Amino acid sequence: MQLNKNLVSEIKSIIDNARERAVRSVDYERVLMYWEIGRVIFEEEQKGLDRAKYGEFLIKSLSEELTPLFGSGFSIRQLELFRQFYRIFPITNALRSQFSWTHYRTFIRIENKEKRAFYLAEAEKNLWTARQLERQVNSQLFERLLISNDVESVLAIARNEKLPSDVKEVIKDPMVLEFLGLKKESNYYEKDFESLIISHLQDFLLEIGNGFSFVARQKRIHLDGDDFFVDLVFYNRLLQCFVIIEIKTDKITHQDIGQLQMYVNYFDRIEKQDFENPTIGILLCADKNDAMVKITLPEDNMSIFASKYQLYLPTEQQLLDEMNKEIEKIERNKNYD
Repeated sequence: MQLNKNLVSEIKSIIDNARERAVRSVDYERVLMYWEIGRVIFEEEQKGLDRAKYGEFLIKSLSEELTPLFGSGFSIRQLELFRQFYRIFPITNALRSQFSWTHYRTFIRIENKEKRAFYLAEAEKNLWTARQLERQVNSQLFERLLISNDVESVLAIARNEKLPSDVKEVIKDPMVLEFLGLKKESNYYEKDFESLIISHLQDFLLEIGNGFSFVARQKRIHLDGDDFFVDLVFYNRLLQCFVIIEIKTDKITHQDIGQLQMYVNYFDRIEKQDFENPTIGILLCADKNDAMVKITLPEDNMSIFASKYQLYLPTEQQLLDEMNKEIEKIERNKNYD
């Protein structure tokens, strides 16, 4: 007699799910414990006449009492973090069970309220792990989206209060691809770049934005005896359209734009269904000339975009410089018009 393999698989799945729920439950109880400790410290601190001085004394004394009993998890630094946790999240019902303490430590580090609200909404909506959340914060996702959008729009999309109506509300520029492990100084071929993206597809989907799903790599297009191959094809369910990505490891040329436009036209005329929106093409490039892109394309262009990639995590100053450049471009265009 042979045991039913499906039965074994089902029981294994039940056990794994139960264990996962147990781990989440324990971790959430730890979150609630830290919140309660933070509340008690904060409320006790408010009783002192010289709150700053009393708070310093209180946390130092508590750490000296608790550390021998419960270990380094109750150091001065940790107790200060618990107090800050309560100050930022004063309503216990607002805590989310899907977030671990590692999630909340990242949220606590974010001083700007709008920025924190953005990451809270995005992490909850996209079920980010703690590692994914930290990566998005370190890659300055919020600041990159602000380069071409306003704060209200960015927050509204993150909270599902509105759907993106413009590709610039979804596509990031620059894109940060540090997870590919490529060095900035190294030379590499576009096919190698493409292979690495496929190998790190989950990270790439997280980077390019919400609502993307992978469709094809090296999609073959046959036109009257000639074959062409599209690097990467995605579909965005929020924009309801195909998104084609062509990779260029050098500075883009007007020939690159023309090639991508041909691919976009093909998808619009052959692949796109009537209910879907026009195809979007993105040139993912090492460098770009915005003026050349603008002149090459029609004035009402809404289908072809260039996005510069970076192979390392940007600093806040680098993102600030990028934002200032965009502001200057907008002002110049206003004066020109």
